[in-house]
Amino acid sequence: MKTMECRTDCAACCIAPSISSAIPGMVNGKPAGIRCIQLTDDNRCRIFGSDTRPRVCSSLQPGFEMCGSTAAEAMARLAEWELLTRPERDIS
Repeated sequence: MKTMECRTDCAACCIAPSISSAIPGMVNGKPAGIRCIQLTDDNRCRIFGSDTRPRVCSSLQPGFEMCGSTAAEAMARLAEWELLTRPERDIS
């Protein structure tokens, strides 16, 4: 995946996917489609660079495949990936 600079005011990766790791203020992680409690009003991470930031967050690298050309495209792609990778539920 080709890397790129993170898009200002996007935050799709902090909203669309679920995060199962504990986040300060969200001890059980974050459900898909819910804003991370650590996002500021201008969509910046309060714990960026901190040891308390989940490893999964630190490992995400912006790239065209994930981020697309716009913030809306990034949100749609990440939401789709979330659906495609969530565990199957027992519906019996």
